[in-house]
Amino acid sequence: MEENALKKFTTAKFISFAIGFFGLQFAWQMRIILSGPVTEELGASPFLFGLIWLAGPFTGMVVQPVIGALSDKTRTVFGRRRPYLLGGALLSAVALWALPNSSPITDCFAGVLHVQLPAWSALLFAAIMIWILDACVNIAQGPYRALVPDVVPPEQHSIANSYISLAIGLGSVFAAGAAPFLKWALNYQMPITAQFIMAALAFSLGMLWTCLAIQERTNPGSNETKNDEKFDIIKSLKDFFALSPEVGKICWMQFFTWIGTMCMMMYFTQYAVHTVFAVPDLSDVHETMKAAYDSAVLAGTNFSSVCFAIFNLICFLVAIPIGVLSVKFGNKKVHIISMLSMAAAYIGMAVTINPKLIALFMAISGIGWASICALPFAMLSQFIKPGTEGSVMGIFNIFIAGPQVFVCTLVSWLINKSMFIMDEGVNYHWEYTFVVGAICLIAASIVASKVKEKTIPQNS
Repeated sequence: MEENALKKFTTAKFISFAIGFFGLQFAWQMRIILSGPVTEELGASPFLFGLIWLAGPFTGMVVQPVIGALSDKTRTVFGRRRPYLLGGALLSAVALWALPNSSPITDCFAGVLHVQLPAWSALLFAAIMIWILDACVNIAQGPYRALVPDVVPPEQHSIANSYISLAIGLGSVFAAGAAPFLKWALNYQMPITAQFIMAALAFSLGMLWTCLAIQERTNPGSNETKNDEKFDIIKSLKDFFALSPEVGKICWMQFFTWIGTMCMMMYFTQYAVHTVFAVPDLSDVHETMKAAYDSAVLAGTNFSSVCFAIFNLICFLVAIPIGVLSVKFGNKKVHIISMLSMAAAYIGMAVTINPKLIALFMAISGIGWASICALPFAMLSQFIKPGTEGSVMGIFNIFIAGPQVFVCTLVSWLINKSMFIMDEGVNYHWEYTFVVGAICLIAASIVASKVKEKTIPQNS
């Protein structure tokens, strides 16, 4: 019992615990930033890129519940979570290397097989690499979240998830800022292939550090799932919702939260280019008109990058304070305030085109993002039975991934139907995405207010 007792984490141990998630987020952010340019160069239309982008939510809904349940039953000399953490990172590293090299790789295959492959072969290969990358990120992410209740004392769950939130913010800032910083400081433009290799190294080395630094318990709990039990997704779902009536409320809270979050993340760049910088839709215009707006498109894209850097920097700065406040005042209260501040920022972005105000609103949104990355998981962990952590976190991810499909389809349909005519041509009301996002975040706050949290005793 002494061997398996949960000891309080020190600051140094929390940092070691979070380094792996720093690498994971570094790789994920690089995929978000650069997969578009890579696939566009290979001939992907916006519609095709949208289909490829759906890889994330679809793999999240399928892979995480299965992997989470399997990790609960895995027994190896390396632990039950660490094989998935390290295996997902290493496979992701391979996909990160192969993605920007899709053309040379397919050309090499054609040469070895002495055949002429279709023109779309490189794009298909890139799409497969993106799907593999998304699947492997999910393979690592679910067991990583499950590691919190595995090894961290209950009274420190909020702090542990806040360190993960800190790693998410910091990893995003580094991923987005590394190449621009080198260009500014050394006048060196890092190639896209080098940026993907940097992400592969960050993910694999960061996860290796965490796997070596964090020792899993040999007997996580007396109620753990037995090895001879077969995985049954229907039974797992029933068991999940049978944990407590509060679990269903947390899931609905998460569902609305992630509709609101993805409304901003998916469409902010288009909003910056077409609404803030008033660039008309250029998808079906003459090349001469496109060239006339090159500088405005670049300015809008750069402004979007700056705003995302601010957004993630604020997430990094407030992640630990949010964890501390949640210990003092409760996860629910802090999370509700954070989400409402994000909703207010969204409303501000829906009614203004002032770049300075929009940058300020993105900073405020970063507070909500820090809370979203941490506190829902801390709220859920109060109701997890020992031995089911991976299964629970995997199923919980359905309520993160599912809303993204909604945003990809119905929200994009709404924007597509909001066309208007301006002097320079056709445009769309991209700001409507913030109206939808704000409504969903307010709905999430209302649901969160109904959750009855457990009182966690504070051990000395």
